[in-house]
Amino acid sequence: MLYNRCNDSKICLLFNNHLYEEAIFRMDIRYSCNQRDFKRYTTEETRKEMLITGLYKADEVVAVYSHVDRMVTLGCMPVHEEVPIDKGIDVWANFGTHYFLERREIGIFNIGDGAGTVTADGKEYHLNYKDCLYLTKGNQKVTFKSDDPEHPAKFYMVSAPAHCSYENKLITIEQAAKRPLGSVETCNKRTINQFIHPSVLKTCQLSMGMTALEPGSNWNTMPSHTHERRMEIYTYFEVPEGQVVFHMCGEPTETRHIVMHNYDAVISPSWSIHSGVGTSNYTFIWAMGGENKEFDDMDNIATTDLR
Repeated sequence: MLYNRCNDSKICLLFNNHLYEEAIFRMDIRYSCNQRDFKRYTTEETRKEMLITGLYKADEVVAVYSHVDRMVTLGCMPVHEEVPIDKGIDVWANFGTHYFLERREIGIFNIGDGAGTVTADGKEYHLNYKDCLYLTKGNQKVTFKSDDPEHPAKFYMVSAPAHCSYENKLITIEQAAKRPLGSVETCNKRTINQFIHPSVLKTCQLSMGMTALEPGSNWNTMPSHTHERRMEIYTYFEVPEGQVVFHMCGEPTETRHIVMHNYDAVISPSWSIHSGVGTSNYTFIWAMGGENKEFDDMDNIATTDLR
């Protein structure tokens, strides 16, 4: 019996002249950086610290654990299999729990080409495009599958620590609380769709929603803000082919940018702004966790004060 590394994600096992592959149970761990060090980061260092790419691989779960408020960002694109939430994840080694949602809650959006189903402890929830599912702490068995392998669902997820349980809830795009903002004149006319939000359902600390910019508008979260009491994660989608989003980050007086493509996500610590401008209009999902769930708890920054 001989073990050898095949690549970064698999170990090869040679046994009786047969080659077997075993997955390495390892998550991408991101440690928090501080604003003093961040101002000296190169482009490559900034991207390694905050940018999340490659979330959707056929019949796999991709997970990134951030030590900023211990938030986990996940992606799953089931094609031919019904995929468990902990596939490729050693739950005990990474969380010290017996199953993924033993001490966590999670928000799940379908942003793929086709519809899909999430099954939580035997109950099925069918998600069409842009629908959202909240699963509370305590769901032991969670799986994902697509209706059509030719048009698979893409399940985008963010999970936060939770100390108590509420109720699982499916929220369709039609049921989300709508909040129009911005104007054509300032290139930021958009609709904020609040899904996992106190006005819609109860959670421990997780808040999630979706902001859609109208054609001709390309700025999001402008004027900028920070919120010292919460971190935030964005994922951008509906970015047309050949177009990008310039995501703004850093302290208000030490701003940087990250060039982002369709389905990329980005981590924003509490001290960082999180605004963006695209070469086209686009949609993004925001997720927050921290001290409170007050959507309007923001430290606003005048646009003319940015540097």
